[in-house]
Amino acid sequence: MARRHHRTTESDSSFAERVYAIVRRIPPGRVTTYGRIARAAGTTRSARMVGWLLHHAPPDVAAVAHRVVNRNGELTGGWAWGHPAVMRALLEEEGVTFIEEFRVDLERHLWEPDDDPIDTEEMAS
Repeated sequence: MARRHHRTTESDSSFAERVYAIVRRIPPGRVTTYGRIARAAGTTRSARMVGWLLHHAPPDVAAVAHRVVNRNGELTGGWAWGHPAVMRALLEEEGVTFIEEFRVDLERHLWEPDDDPIDTEEMAS
């Protein structure tokens, strides 16, 4: 199968900047989901793109990317750290609790990006 190459456009860059700005604001001890980040960044159908961006994130974003989980609270991004147990340990250090081995208690720890809108001046800095 031929591999498709994604060309970066200006709108891709601004979407990435919005995603990274949102992820930087997730407070310690809280988590949010790929879909909530996509929605807060301006599109409802780009949760997978959020995951891709986090996999290629700058160091300051990568340092807090463990705070992003799937819609069920599962540590689907955990393999970026070698194993979901590493992601779990990072979250536990911040006080996040789990209802299953690799599933965060979203009722206690979910952070809603829409409740804390992006400051566009903060994005520019």
